[in-house]
Amino acid sequence: MRQTSTHPDPRIDSRLPGGCTAVLVLDRDGAVITCTTALESLIGRPLREISGRPATDLLLRPGEWTDPLPPTGTRAALRGPSGPLEARLDVLPLHPRADALARYLVLVTPEPVAEQRQQDEALVRALFTQTRIGLAIHDAELRLVRVNRAMGSGIPEDQAPLEDLREALLPEDAAAIQEQLRTVADTGVPVVDWVHSARRLDSPDVDRVMSLSIFRLEDADGRYTGVAVTFSDVTEQERTRQQLDLVGRAAKQLEGTLDVARCAEQLTEVMVPGFADLAAVDLTEAVLVGEEPGRFAQGTQLRRVAVAAADGRWPSELHPRGTTARIGRADADRMQSGAAILIRDMERIRARVERDPWLARVIHAEQATSLLVVPLNARGMVLGCLMLWRLGNRVPFRPDDAALGEEIGSRAALGMDSARRYTREHRTAEALQRSLLPRSVVEVTAAETVGLYVPAATTAGIGGSWFDVIALSSARIALVVGDVVGHGLEATAATGRLRTAVQTLSDLDMAPEELLSHLDDLVVRLVAVDQGGGGGSHSGATAATQQSPGGGVYGSTCLYAVYDPMTGHCSMASAGHPPPVVIAAPGEPAVVADVKPGPALGLGGEPFEQLELELAPGAVLTLFTDRLLSAPDETAEERLARLCEQVESSALPDASSAEVGRDVLDDLLPEPPAHDLSLLVSRIRALPEGAAAWWEFPGDPAAVAEARERVAAQLTEWDLPELAFTTELIASELVTNSIRYAGAPVGLRLIKDKVLICEVSDPSQTQPRLRRARLTDEGGRGLFLIAQLAHRWGSRYTRFGKTIWTEQLLPPPL
Repeated sequence: MRQTSTHPDPRIDSRLPGGCTAVLVLDRDGAVITCTTALESLIGRPLREISGRPATDLLLRPGEWTDPLPPTGTRAALRGPSGPLEARLDVLPLHPRADALARYLVLVTPEPVAEQRQQDEALVRALFTQTRIGLAIHDAELRLVRVNRAMGSGIPEDQAPLEDLREALLPEDAAAIQEQLRTVADTGVPVVDWVHSARRLDSPDVDRVMSLSIFRLEDADGRYTGVAVTFSDVTEQERTRQQLDLVGRAAKQLEGTLDVARCAEQLTEVMVPGFADLAAVDLTEAVLVGEEPGRFAQGTQLRRVAVAAADGRWPSELHPRGTTARIGRADADRMQSGAAILIRDMERIRARVERDPWLARVIHAEQATSLLVVPLNARGMVLGCLMLWRLGNRVPFRPDDAALGEEIGSRAALGMDSARRYTREHRTAEALQRSLLPRSVVEVTAAETVGLYVPAATTAGIGGSWFDVIALSSARIALVVGDVVGHGLEATAATGRLRTAVQTLSDLDMAPEELLSHLDDLVVRLVAVDQGGGGGSHSGATAATQQSPGGGVYGSTCLYAVYDPMTGHCSMASAGHPPPVVIAAPGEPAVVADVKPGPALGLGGEPFEQLELELAPGAVLTLFTDRLLSAPDETAEERLARLCEQVESSALPDASSAEVGRDVLDDLLPEPPAHDLSLLVSRIRALPEGAAAWWEFPGDPAAVAEARERVAAQLTEWDLPELAFTTELIASELVTNSIRYAGAPVGLRLIKDKVLICEVSDPSQTQPRLRRARLTDEGGRGLFLIAQLAHRWGSRYTRFGKTIWTEQLLPPPL
């Protein structure tokens, strides 16, 4: 008797392997005994309607099979609730004996599910038979339990399971991969296309890079069961990518470097640690100073300019940075060819370096396994070489590494050669600019001055900043600072023109405001001449300069100051230039001089205003160009305040002008500036007591004799009897002329400085003129006689008239 059930059997779980949707239990005659609830959903009929009936009644076409039971793997169309349902039927006997209790399990799988199951099975079979894509299965303890026959996996199938990947891979590579497996197992977050080295234990010196994708495995209930890994060998692709990346980084980092040493340092930084473990750049001495390297031959001296080590420690057995060595004949010939020298096994050269200790210090690192020497050749010249080492168990250099080194070395050599030529141009421009300036330290009676010129970091910023110290008559001194518009050779030429003009005008002993007015007129004429005209007014020059800067002088600035050590009086005027910082007397604060800057040279429109100051001995006068006040993170007012503070703190009574200047530059210029600048620091002095004598005489010819007596007595007091006769003659001639042509009062002053100065002042504004008297003339020979007796002579206007002065050389000390 058949035993049937009108309720689905809850003991039969529909979650069976293979993604089955429904299960039927049939007797040996093919009648339905029971089923899962999933079948009711598939066919849309309750169990009570199909229980005890032949299973063929479920078919859309009942005659598809004639036997009571369908053949396993049969594909049939079932009667679905909304139409035919294509399904696969798999028959599994529950009892092998053919008796009355025989039962059969029929798995009913919808056709799409069956196809997907077949695809999954095919995929798994394909993965485990692949030789190009690796597949590895790790259990819950991350032990390797299964691996396919992927090419280069390094783990034969008969060796699985492995407790640890270190049984197949190098320890450092195995540890990194094991850590990734553990992370995926803990977090469930897959890792896709993770590229890492996976060198095999049986060939540790062969590069091997894998791309790994790691994902977590779970059972049907979502419980963690292990980790699966797919991997493929991407060694060549990764090598190509790294090479392209290295070339790109080298090109980017070396681009625009205009310092030879810095270019060498950047080259070593590019090569270490990605390409090599140690790197050094050796260059010829000529390249470092910007000269042509010349013929690269035996005995050429190379200096180690830059070194780099992956661990930050340069080996003590190798020459450090800064040392020099000379090249041998064989090495010089090989370097000229431009081809890299590849030594894959350092043992090959061990015997040679043992015989040559010098060579060992150059190339033989104790832990090195391979060496690559790349000549740095540019435009047919050998600039030096790049030396690269690999250490320890790192894969030795290969021929393709040598080719890559040659390409990078060629790029670096071109950059270094450009930097070399730039260095030469920079040195030339700086030397030319410095040649236009006076010597840095000037010691005169009136002051101790130090002029500091700071060149720009680049050639484009050199030219235009200048200073000057000019000795004037009567022990006075002129301090000048200027700034020319623009940079380069044109600005340097303009500097020379302005400095020459100022020196020429200063020889006329003009007041600062008057000198700047004449200088302004000169700039206007220069601009007009440069424009093809013969001169012109300010307005015409201004219009002309809208098209041309007039050789760089138009718009330049200048500060001119004159100090008299006899009186302590200082006068100054500015043409668009920042005022100086002044300490009027020792112990007083540093302040900005209250001089009003007039218009820049060539602009015209306003007169120049003159400032009068009284300076005590020991006072400090600091003149500078406005670029000292330029900084990206500070305003000009903030920089000026810092300058005052630094001058005040540095200008101690025993501090020299040089010390003050260095302190100022150290504080305000921690790095080379973008534009050149000048700083002029002067420690004011007074004439020693008793070094001058002054008398005033009425407009009486009898005063000439008294003047001669006073001069003779003063020279006797100064122990200068050798100069008594000539000085009496000079004084009598000058006093006589003043009384005769200018009137009273007449002033006579003697100054004992490095020369003997004789001055005669009168109220006349008429300048004396040297001329040759005719035989019939009764006079006119006085100035000619003075010019013969004196070393130098001249005259200058004063606020009350004029002063004629002479200088005589002092006799040499005994």
